[in-house]
Amino acid sequence: MVTRPDEVGRAPSGRVDPDAVLLERLRREDPEAPEQLVATYGDRVYRLAIRITSNQQDAEEVVQDALWTAARKIHTFKGESAFGSWLYRITANAAYQKLRGRQGKRNEVSWEDLLPAFDDLGKYADPVGDWSAKVEEPALQTELRTVLTVAIGELPLDYRTAFLMHDVEGLSNPEIAEALGISLPAVKSRVHRSRLFLRQRLSRYLAAA
Repeated sequence: MVTRPDEVGRAPSGRVDPDAVLLERLRREDPEAPEQLVATYGDRVYRLAIRITSNQQDAEEVVQDALWTAARKIHTFKGESAFGSWLYRITANAAYQKLRGRQGKRNEVSWEDLLPAFDDLGKYADPVGDWSAKVEEPALQTELRTVLTVAIGELPLDYRTAFLMHDVEGLSNPEIAEALGISLPAVKSRVHRSRLFLRQRLSRYLAAA
């Protein structure tokens, strides 16, 4: 597809695309374009990969695969979504591929565990207490990070990815929907249920601390 001069650097919304120069260099197969791609997105892609795979070697391989795929298939990027969202989708898919068939997948919680529990009166059955006092205790902070990291790792992959993109990487719900190829309600549901599950785990830990 030939891009008209007045279209270069414009996102679908009409705003200037911050990645316009990078995209143009990749499409022209500029020898320095891959290096610019790594400099621009390498760290962000690695953060997502390591949080999905929880394995440094796998994450590094995912980053290499994702960036190489993005550069090689740049002509398939139509600009209908942000380039970063497109790259995140490639990264997530590469990370999923790494995890398929892994023994650790058995440690994931079931989908039912992510559903909120209600009592016979329709009230939330597992209320979260006030953690503020305990959270401020220095001795617990390291343990809390460990508990949270383990709990995130137990989330099903699709829930974990949506949660990480939203609460860790700071992507908006529409950006996540574009990146993962799912509906906006699905993104909201996955993030919400993931938060409930993580709050439940932290609440149980703090209640026993």
